[in-house]
Amino acid sequence: MLKYLKDLPPQLLKVIESAKLVSSQLRCRSYLVGGFVRDLILGRKNFDLDITVEADGMDFANLLALYLKAKVIHYHRFSTATVVTPEGFKIDIATTRKESYPQPALLPYVEKGDIKDDLARRDFTINALAIGIYPEREERIIDFFGGYNDILRKKIRILHDKSFIDDPTRILRAIRFEQRFNFRIERHTLRLIKEAVSLKMFEKLSIPRLKDEFILLLKEDNIIKIIKRVEELIKWDNLIPLVILTKRKIKFLNSIKRTIGWYKREFPHKRHLDEWLMYLIGLLDGLDKIHIDYFLNKFSLRKGETKRIMSYITRGKELIDKLKKKIKPSIIYRYLEPLSYEVILLLKAKSKEKNLNKNIDKFFKVYNNVRLNISGRDLKKLGITEGPCYQVILNKLLYAKLDRGLNTKEEEMRFIKNIIGR
Repeated sequence: MLKYLKDLPPQLLKVIESAKLVSSQLRCRSYLVGGFVRDLILGRKNFDLDITVEADGMDFANLLALYLKAKVIHYHRFSTATVVTPEGFKIDIATTRKESYPQPALLPYVEKGDIKDDLARRDFTINALAIGIYPEREERIIDFFGGYNDILRKKIRILHDKSFIDDPTRILRAIRFEQRFNFRIERHTLRLIKEAVSLKMFEKLSIPRLKDEFILLLKEDNIIKIIKRVEELIKWDNLIPLVILTKRKIKFLNSIKRTIGWYKREFPHKRHLDEWLMYLIGLLDGLDKIHIDYFLNKFSLRKGETKRIMSYITRGKELIDKLKKKIKPSIIYRYLEPLSYEVILLLKAKSKEKNLNKNIDKFFKVYNNVRLNISGRDLKKLGITEGPCYQVILNKLLYAKLDRGLNTKEEEMRFIKNIIGR
């Protein structure tokens, strides 16, 4: 067995063995390809397999799913499929193909090809590796373009000179991989990036393609270095008009990163954050509303994402001014409870005011967890007619509980009886 495969989980090795059996049964050549092979060589965990076959990928996927007693999802438009095993492993399966670009920055024309064609259409040499999983070439690394040596030398190298012209999103991918693996973009590839940027290739991209790659970029771990590298190689205003990476903006982005770290340490069981959205807001911070609206209309983000961006942009300064004062717990709660966690944490990252940070800390640690001991059922028992007044009464009770520390159900009931009496 190839040394790189030995440390994989037994369930994943079973998947690969099953793929070999399918390959033999269908008498076709099949290959592990792409990021899985790259990460295997780098010793990085990646349990999502990509398999490409010199045959009908859909037939291969159907038979593999039978072997593994797995679920198969077909994508007829692309002639690809995903097999999902009972253990949760995902195997993406496609037919080997070659691509040609009718015009720069447009989607490619696709037709069937062999494994060399399939690897040649990849972005970088480090992603153009394969491992044969059929008898004649079993478990040997296939490397037509020197990707194995580039991994050893820690180089990001493009496959052909028109690659960034054909698909400018590969520039963003080059930066992602460079920073993720602590590699360096080699000299010739750097020159080709600069040429593509000077030709304003990003302006020719469709927005959905740019948006998807843009969000993936902001989801990377080494985000601050990535943001700086984008500025160095592309300039942010080529991606978002009028965004300039000033020292002040970098300071804010670093503060966002520290604040996210604080949240994760203090509240490991609270809900997951959309961190990429927070960094996007950090980049947009300081733009006027007209340009924010232009960006949002152009990128067509989801409704919830747009709402959070506008919540911070339109109310951030006002809320910071209010929260930096000494105010009652109920007031803090009323300001922060309607906001998303992302927006609240952005307020904390933006301001170093002692009171504001104290108020936000208290909200997360105490006020956000306060729950009433009584409900509408208790109000009904007191003879209060059901209606909008229930919400008014329960809100008054919650604010009193925050400010006065009502701890027991009896104390809450006394407070409500007091309200009724008045």
